[in-house]
Amino acid sequence: MKPQATPDIARILFIVAILCALTTGTLYVMRPFLPGLIWATTIVVATWPAMLAVQRRCGNRRWLATLVMLLILLVVIVLPLYEAISTLAAHGGEIMDVIRKLPDYALPPPPAWVHDIPAVGSRIAAKWQEFSDAGPGGLLAQLEPYVSIAAHWLIGHAASVGVFVIHMFITVIITGILYVQGEHAAHYVMRFASRIAPVYGEEAVQLAGASIRAVALGIVVTAILQSALGGIGLAVAGVPGAGVLTALMLMLCLAQIGPTLPLLGGIVFLFMHDARVAGILLAVWSLMVVMLDNFVRPVLIRRGVNLSMLLILSGVLGGMFAFGIVGLFIGPVILAVSSTLLSAWIKSPAGQARATAEPHPPLVDPDV
Repeated sequence: MKPQATPDIARILFIVAILCALTTGTLYVMRPFLPGLIWATTIVVATWPAMLAVQRRCGNRRWLATLVMLLILLVVIVLPLYEAISTLAAHGGEIMDVIRKLPDYALPPPPAWVHDIPAVGSRIAAKWQEFSDAGPGGLLAQLEPYVSIAAHWLIGHAASVGVFVIHMFITVIITGILYVQGEHAAHYVMRFASRIAPVYGEEAVQLAGASIRAVALGIVVTAILQSALGGIGLAVAGVPGAGVLTALMLMLCLAQIGPTLPLLGGIVFLFMHDARVAGILLAVWSLMVVMLDNFVRPVLIRRGVNLSMLLILSGVLGGMFAFGIVGLFIGPVILAVSSTLLSAWIKSPAGQARATAEPHPPLVDPDV
């Protein structure tokens, strides 16, 4: 038996150092385009089934289907986000002035008729009385955990309208390229994943795509639906600044805080100006809007991937605080892939390789 050759440790270390340097340099050069690339990849993965459907209706002409999808992207995603961010940026000073006045504001006691509201009247009156008893500054103390974090985050991100426009321009261009070269890009990613993890690589990529699609369906669609319905209610009820409140609701819904605070502000404004009928109707409408995500979001997420809601929502919130808006998609993907790979590794026999011919447990539920 020949003695086993001693590995060349120095050569291995040099190779690792060169690969790390190349990877770091590549990421540094691509740094200005990374946000747009991440957004474009997320959009293309989430809308790829729709892209194929449009392509079939366009006589399998990919360029025409790509043009249609980019127009839809501009109307459905880019323009609403731009309007929301630019509106918040334009009224950022006014929003911060209102927040600064909260320490000196004392909420009056609830009117007697609030108790007579069916089903929820006593609960609303009790909470209202709690805010009123707190006196000046009490309202801010109750809302501080939400207001301070949300206000600074929203104003800080909304102020960079120019950066947003640049990122959206890059995103649209990369999205068009990915729509045209979608199959080639997917094949390249699949081969890369197979080289990294021969057993679970391809299924991990499929799981990542399913997670992105689930978040896009469940989180983004629900946020747009809630903010749109809430904005309609505010506008019909005659609340001033309905556009600003709608933009604020969209940001809060994307951040998983919900539309409650802007809607509650509109209801309180109507009651303080003796518009009781409009206030009651807006309160009922707001209750339905707030409860909407309890029914719509789980159904939409389950259509994308068979994962627990706790895992998805943890990824959404953690990803958003770690990476910003794009973390809404990155967070759930990281948690979903990591959790499923860990579960599959625990369940699989030790030392199993692809060549053993034993089927491994699937990462993606075939029924999803």
